[in-house]
Amino acid sequence: MSARILVVDDNPANRKLLEARLTAEYFEVVSASGGFEALEICEQGRCDIVLLDVMMPGMDGFEVCRRLKAGTRTAHLPVVMVTALDQPADRVRGLDAGADDFITKPIDEVHLIARVRSLARLKMVIDELRQRAAAAVALGMPERFDGDKLQGADRGRLLLVEDRASSAYRLQEALAPRFEVVVEANAQEAMFRAAEEAFDVVIVSLGLRDFDALRLAGHIRALERTRHLPILMIADLDDRPRVLRGLELGVNDWLSRPVDRNELLARVRTQLRLKRYAEHLRQQVEQSIELALVDPLTGLNNRRFLENQLNGLIETAKRERQPLALLVFDIDHFKKVNDTYGHDAGDDVLKAFADRLRAIVRRGDLLCRMGGEEFLILMPNVSGAVATKVAERARKAIEEVPFLVQNGAESIVVTTSIGVAERRDGVDPAEIYHRADKALYQAKSDGRNRVAVAA
Repeated sequence: MSARILVVDDNPANRKLLEARLTAEYFEVVSASGGFEALEICEQGRCDIVLLDVMMPGMDGFEVCRRLKAGTRTAHLPVVMVTALDQPADRVRGLDAGADDFITKPIDEVHLIARVRSLARLKMVIDELRQRAAAAVALGMPERFDGDKLQGADRGRLLLVEDRASSAYRLQEALAPRFEVVVEANAQEAMFRAAEEAFDVVIVSLGLRDFDALRLAGHIRALERTRHLPILMIADLDDRPRVLRGLELGVNDWLSRPVDRNELLARVRTQLRLKRYAEHLRQQVEQSIELALVDPLTGLNNRRFLENQLNGLIETAKRERQPLALLVFDIDHFKKVNDTYGHDAGDDVLKAFADRLRAIVRRGDLLCRMGGEEFLILMPNVSGAVATKVAERARKAIEEVPFLVQNGAESIVVTTSIGVAERRDGVDPAEIYHRADKALYQAKSDGRNRVAVAA
């Protein structure tokens, strides 16, 4: 896995040393001698991860990190602070500035490379989400970025997996003022709870006595429901090899014993901030999918969704030798509704029409608005004869109860014409729609408010 690493340090020897080590691991390295140069490189999108020295003239690393995390174009960049400062208070200050990790000098190169690789994997996921979110904006979704909300991570639900009662008590006591903490001593039970309940971060003790904590981390990463759940591991200083293995498995961060209360809080907040940023992007992607495939007025699937699904449903019916029927609806004289009562009333009719169709479809049927006043129901494993009865029931449900418009001030009698067709073997998948549409035209020609069946 390769990535572009920005090394920021005012000492040329330090920059050369890190550049040589990272290049040997096939990373592409960019360097900067100060904070302003680093900000410019990041703004231009020329790096994936920032290794940032703290003690620099002009602008120190803490200020550089704060500016990166406050910018809409750079907030997603992972930042690792590299410094000789080794006190917990220094680490907390860096984490509060938005850093993703804090590595002290002299640098443990094995740990550095493992951490960079872990952050590179995270960056790839974030980049993909950002690209999809950008596509959502291109489709018309509003671009929303609330930097304060993403930075603030003082509330959340945590799962603490620790089988030593004294350690669990101290950790819970440190976290409880800001977070809801659920303690689970049994690792097997923790697996089920992580999958079945809603947690924001899982904190796992690497020293579990009766279960391999790395296996628990791997299980959390393997499940679809918990794949993106942040994992913070707590380990003894002499357990470094297993910590590195945990980073390879997908552990997001780790903390050494004895645990500093403020550093624990800061690292949990960091993971919450990253999780919420990713969730923000995923939500925007999901909304873009909905925008592309769902009719905004009625909430039904649209023509594009039908086109994506039709061939697959027809192939399934053909393979399993099952019938498949298609019903096409058209609201009779809908233009007259718009002309007489206005387009708002027409929208009311369309939404109510969709609701009445929802009431008759089965689970597994595909109900779509094709555009304008035309709707469609695709019914797998239904014969043409049965579909005709369903169509007649739908026609009566539309005709018998008037539609209320203008906030109930007016009621309109609405009718619908329906064309029905059944799948035939050995023909093009689109042919069933053309036959149903032709039957619909016949129903309208015969006087409307009726069902016609394709020959």
